[in-house]
Amino acid sequence: MIHHSQEDWIAALAATENAVIIDVRTPEECATGILENAIMLDFFKSEIFQQEIAELDKSKPYFVYCRSGNRSSHACAMMENMGIVKTVNLVGGMNAWTGPKVMPTF
Repeated sequence: MIHHSQEDWIAALAATENAVIIDVRTPEECATGILENAIMLDFFKSEIFQQEIAELDKSKPYFVYCRSGNRSSHACAMMENMGIVKTVNLVGGMNAWTGPKVMPTF
C-alpha cells in the first residue's frame, strides 16, 4: 500500500494506466460529492464490501479514499490481503481534498 498526499495522489493517478478510484465512505458522506469516476463501496457494510472487493480485477491499481484517510487505509490493507496487487491511499481523505468533486448518481 502506498500513502500519498492529494498532490502526489493526483499525479500518480494520472500516470497510472487502468487505475480505478474507489470511495469507501457511506452513501450519506458520498452525497456531499465524490471524485469523478469513483466507484462507491461502503467500507462499513463489511460483508458486502468484501464480496465486492473479491470481484475486482486484482491486477488493476486501485486509488482509495474516505473522509479522513483512516478507513481507506484499512480498506487498502484488506484489498491487498485479498490479492489486489496495488493500492494507493489518499492521506487526509476528503477532509483535506481541495480539488473538484462531482455529485454521485445512486
